[in-house]
Amino acid sequence: MSSEGVDLKKRRFLTASTAVVGAVGVGFVAVPFIASWNPSERAKALGAPEAADISNLEPGALLRLKWRGKVTWVVRRTEQNIADLKTLDGDLADPNSDVETQQPAYARNATRSIKPEYAVLIGICTHLGCSPAHRPEVAPADLGPDWKGGFFCACHGSRFDLAGRVYSGVPAPTNLVVPPHQYLSDDVILIGVDGGAA
Repeated sequence: MSSEGVDLKKRRFLTASTAVVGAVGVGFVAVPFIASWNPSERAKALGAPEAADISNLEPGALLRLKWRGKVTWVVRRTEQNIADLKTLDGDLADPNSDVETQQPAYARNATRSIKPEYAVLIGICTHLGCSPAHRPEVAPADLGPDWKGGFFCACHGSRFDLAGRVYSGVPAPTNLVVPPHQYLSDDVILIGVDGGAA
């Protein structure tokens, strides 16, 4: 009977040793596998916030950036541009920015911005993803006498005002997207960080 007790102890030792070695082996396999789920450095860089120096941006001008691989604009509107926005409500599909996913809560206003002078927009048409052209001129021959400046998508004819609001009767279904952003100072906007109102 004593020989059976020795075999049982050896069996328990071997079982415990195998379990420990197996657990260590699973750890060596699992750690790199789980680590592979983390985004790469390149992916992290693509999602990183983008700072924009607007100190030299003249009234009426547009600054082009890339944020998360998307064309992003900062437009400095003139006082006349801001006044004209109020006159366009009847021509727009969503003048009050009712589609909440198109802008942060702090940009759900008449100018769709934190500061009325500056518009921060993703420069991608909400129809099929073309990049509309900045058309700040008033009443050009090809856009008609009622045009007060904005963005025109030549791909399918969608039109947006200088707040990125879409006109009625065009292929684009919603306004241009306002990305999360904040002002670090009067001269620097940080795009990609939701900072709320100024």
